[in-house]
Amino acid sequence: MNTEFRFGIIGCGVISRTHADEIHKIKGATLVAVADVAEDCAKNMAEVYGVDWYSNYLELLKRDDIDIVNILTPSGLRAEIAIEAARHGKHVIAEKPIDVTFEKATDMIQACREAGVKLAVISQHRFDTSTVEVKKVIEEGKMGHVVLGECAVNWYRTQSYYDSGAWRGTWAMDGGGALMNQSIHTIDLLQYLVGPVESVFAHTATLAHERIEVEDVAVATVKFKSGALGTIVGTTSAYPGLSSRLEVFGTSGSAVIEHDKLTHLYLKSEEPSSNLASKNLDAPDPTTVFGYAHGLQIEDVMNAILEDREPLVNGEEGLKPLEIILAIYESARTGKEVTLPLKTVKTAQ
Repeated sequence: MNTEFRFGIIGCGVISRTHADEIHKIKGATLVAVADVAEDCAKNMAEVYGVDWYSNYLELLKRDDIDIVNILTPSGLRAEIAIEAARHGKHVIAEKPIDVTFEKATDMIQACREAGVKLAVISQHRFDTSTVEVKKVIEEGKMGHVVLGECAVNWYRTQSYYDSGAWRGTWAMDGGGALMNQSIHTIDLLQYLVGPVESVFAHTATLAHERIEVEDVAVATVKFKSGALGTIVGTTSAYPGLSSRLEVFGTSGSAVIEHDKLTHLYLKSEEPSSNLASKNLDAPDPTTVFGYAHGLQIEDVMNAILEDREPLVNGEEGLKPLEIILAIYESARTGKEVTLPLKTVKTAQ
């Protein structure tokens, strides 16, 4: 089997440079073309990386020398592009969220399954050293019974951020605000570590920005299927912007991940009065360097193709945080607790 993989990037916005840089670093990976409806963006990126460019992504998909496409467009366009990519026999890596509606996301998953191509959704923080360590101690039972999980993403986005693109802050293209765009990675880690969510009850509001349809503040309480409880907080209105924080508490241990780094780890079975994380706080952790974990996830997709297995974050895994966020929006809209899995999903509009 071919061990060399050729990539195409669709969507040349801010995150595209991260993907391109990481592809360049991976042995056996080569970027060959990019596409964007904004010709200047596509052309500029092509010049930087020495690749071909297109203003119509379908032309990129027609190429026989592309194995994997990275879909980095506005969120509401990803499913339709991924479905076309699958029809052209391309493996798909989609940025988060997988798309903005449950229906489009499931159509995307089904199309890739039927075409026999791999689908991965970017959730690079699952590959962080901090996440891997906490997941390990939970699975080994060292934290005892996990009783509480909390995550908070208290970030700041200016009005000019939302004004920088007509799609930003819209239900159709962004799919949501502080939760869907900024908090989704941390929400994904919360459910990845604590377990499946059973129900949510939430409030959302738009308090600090104009000309946006979506929330810039959200608070939700969570009940997990294990019986554990939790909270989710997300905002783009907290000046000057604080780090993201994820906390997991158990009967025999507790862990805190802040700004993607494990800052506290207490385990009764080992050193009950010691912060085990503090031993490594000053040690360099390459996964905390922005972009590094993207590279690990891209490599995982390449290995999944070679080994004919599922990527670690496949379409179904990418659907999980989307479903939680959609349930939060539904709860905020109706004023009622919403139970998962969702049977019918309305857009938040």
